Amino acid sequence: MKIQVADLKQPVLFVVDMINGFAKQGALADPAISDAAPNIRRLIQSLNAPAWFVADEHDWNAREFDAFPPHCLKKTEESDIIDELADCVEHRIPKNSTNTFFAPDFQVFLQEQGSQYHDWVITGCCTDICVLQFALALKAFFNQTEQDRRVIVPADCTATYHMDEIHDGPFWQKTALDLMEAAGVLVVDAIVDTDPEKIPAAGSQESKKNSETEDTGEGN
Repeated sequence: MKIQVADLKQPVLFVVDMINGFAKQGALADPAISDAAPNIRRLIQSLNAPAWFVADEHDWNAREFDAFPPHCLKKTEESDIIDELADCVEHRIPKNSTNTFFAPDFQVFLQEQGSQYHDWVITGCCTDICVLQFALALKAFFNQTEQDRRVIVPADCTATYHMDEIHDGPFWQKTALDLMEAAGVLVVDAIVDTDPEKIPAAGSQESKKNSETEDTGEGN
């Protein structure tokens, strides 16, 4: 199922962990994560909404390293947004766990600006870890506080990693989407924009850029 940009009501967009440490370099990086970048970029360009980029960043003694190898240390390239999306960053939220909901800067945003938005769109990686946990926590919060809000996850704007015999990427991608849908998150194939004024004209610079990216596999 796809939904239209025009169907969204007072949206806010989150891009979770599209950073070098998960897509380019480091112990947890999988280049396939970058496959979601072109779709995320198109969605950002289509929405008339703020885009909040969430970035993993840890100290050397992070408790998370009890479960995962050291990754995305503060003030390193691993915590930087990938080049394919770096120019889209409007706001940045650092996090020290797998769940954006508990990041202090997100809690400030939630308390100070949360009432302005109805549709909360979550994109990024990894679908079965950070995206899943954020979406479920946010949905549970809205239910607990009796707020009429939608949490929306467009599948084409998410990705997870694959490691042979350790982490079956396609399996966990589908499983995570199914779990979110079962919990009341609106999981869609894509959020599309049919407004001709927002679709790059054939031969335009943006159209050429998108075409070249798709033809050459740039970012994959």
